[in-house]
Amino acid sequence: MIDMMELLFVVCMSTQPDHCQERSLTFVDITATQCMRGAQPELARWITTHPDQTIKSWRCQEVRLGEREA
Repeated sequence: MIDMMELLFVVCMSTQPDHCQERSLTFVDITATQCMRGAQPELARWITTHPDQTIKSWRCQEVRLGEREA
């Protein structure tokens, strides 16, 4: 079985902090601990390409095949 983790995060427009959306990044063959350790560098890379947004919150969760939206 392939271990998949999803880094879920909420981003808000810098100029409109009440306008937020959920985003995610999916990783294969990593553990929950690896996701937690690697989250901040991944989010830092993401925010450099989206400078008009700020990250409000984030979390890692296991992806169970068949439960993820298409």
